[in-house]
Amino acid sequence: MRNHKLSFRVRYGETDQMGIVYHGNYAQYLEMGRVEWLRDLGVTYKSMEENGVLLPVINLQLKYLKSAKYDDLITVETTLRKKPMVKIEFDYKIYNETRVLLVEANTVLAFMDKAKNKPMKCPDYILDKLHF
Repeated sequence: MRNHKLSFRVRYGETDQMGIVYHGNYAQYLEMGRVEWLRDLGVTYKSMEENGVLLPVINLQLKYLKSAKYDDLITVETTLRKKPMVKIEFDYKIYNETRVLLVEANTVLAFMDKAKNKPMKCPDYILDKLHF
């Protein structure tokens, strides 16, 4: 399936006194990966919202294997798991700069009609770019 890689350095404010990334920050790292995955596809969250589509997370799973530390260069690999329908599912792997696997994760998001506040099918402009 289609994947994307995003690399960045861990900032001091994302760590505890031991220089270890606070566990709650990994959800933000996954969001960064997802947003850039979509941008690479030619779609932005902003444009989706302007077109009345919301994409809330409905399930989040994280498996912590090793700790990321302050100033580590980490890479978030985001992979679309299957063809999106009403939901879109991503798998993630987060590595440090020596390619040690730190985290495995999965998110499921639902396409929501902003005006109706109800689930909707994946917009065609996304499906068309995926070439399923």
